Amino acid sequence: MTQISSEAAAVRGPVRPPRRVHRAWFVAAVAFVTIIGAAAFRSLPGLLFDPLHEEFGWSRGTIGAAVSVNLALYGLTAPFAAALMDRFGVRRVVAVALTVIAVGSGITVWMTEPWQLLLCWGVLVGLGSGSMALAFAATVTNRWFTERRGLVTGILTAASASGQLIFLPLLSWIVEEHDWRPAAVTVSLAALAVVPFVWLLLHDHPDDVGLRPYGATAHVPKPAPVTGAARRALRVLATASRTGTFWLLAGSFAICGASTNGLIQTHFIPAAHDHGMPVPAAASLLAVIGIFDIIGTIASGWFTDRFEARRLLAVYYALRGISLLFLPILLAPDVNPPMIFFIVFYGLDWVATVPPTLALCREHYGDDSAIVFGWVLASHQLGAALVAGLGGLARDVFGSYNVVWYASGALCAAAALMVLVIRRVRPL
Repeated sequence: MTQISSEAAAVRGPVRPPRRVHRAWFVAAVAFVTIIGAAAFRSLPGLLFDPLHEEFGWSRGTIGAAVSVNLALYGLTAPFAAALMDRFGVRRVVAVALTVIAVGSGITVWMTEPWQLLLCWGVLVGLGSGSMALAFAATVTNRWFTERRGLVTGILTAASASGQLIFLPLLSWIVEEHDWRPAAVTVSLAALAVVPFVWLLLHDHPDDVGLRPYGATAHVPKPAPVTGAARRALRVLATASRTGTFWLLAGSFAICGASTNGLIQTHFIPAAHDHGMPVPAAASLLAVIGIFDIIGTIASGWFTDRFEARRLLAVYYALRGISLLFLPILLAPDVNPPMIFFIVFYGLDWVATVPPTLALCREHYGDDSAIVFGWVLASHQLGAALVAGLGGLARDVFGSYNVVWYASGALCAAAALMVLVIRRVRPL
């Protein structure tokens, strides 16, 4: 009997151990939670315009300038952060970045002058958040995955929306009921709470735990630390900037940032309040954008694995521009069905642009794609910074945001045309 069983087993082949979930998915989960914690601070700027204006008498242009510095540094820091991750490791860079965010947000409770807002919220939080930008998601994806990269990029990008979804209604309630200072402290504590998870669970490379990247057919050794992070980031920029593709990607992504972080995230709440909508209701609408952003971004990652990235981007930008043209007639004291439709649609399209943009960077720039994407992201944030500042200035000058909505819609149409002329890379 034993002999027969042995012969049968030999025919069936060796018994395979049950398949386990690849550690890459756990690393992606930690990165997801990390970005959620860092995203908490991004929920606050749009809630600060009215409280700071009422308490200190600062103009919306002044407050918008601080947000502009924040957004600009968020983008400009990203490529250097990607290079620093290659030098010192993901875990160290991200832990320090979260701590800087916590400090910058926390000490704002003692500010009394506009320059202190610029220093704390603009410089410190901008630098910290820039190190937690999407270049971090690109680095994790490139190191831990060779398959499902588009899907993972979409999931990690959606983490930022999840942070907004979790914290925006809470922060809005805190600001309304208790003041803006407890809200700033809440952001600080949220960032600090993530640091232990990063330090204990976020491994830098699959080789650290003796694994291949997800989907890899052969072992991938961990590369040696790359010295001269700043020089490398600048060298990659110099090389990429000689190509037309880089400028098309950077220009279109600048418009993406202008029409999302710079426009809607920063100015939607004060614009809705101008029309009589209560601040908590407007904040809840932004939270709904966060819900559908998760769906749209993950779906975009799935689409990017299957369809041409250029065409996806053109569709995303064109539809976004059309929706912005209708926004001025939708703003009202009450939340009506057309406004809900706009919010759902804009949420689906919010950062759906990220997976195909990153795919084009990877397609055109190979091993340097994470740093190139960091520079493209810098343009995204510079566009956001420009509109964050100009939007507040336009509100002070014209008494409404209408001109900003229309101009942003036209820019999105231009972005759709820009991505269509990016050349395709033919496989060898």
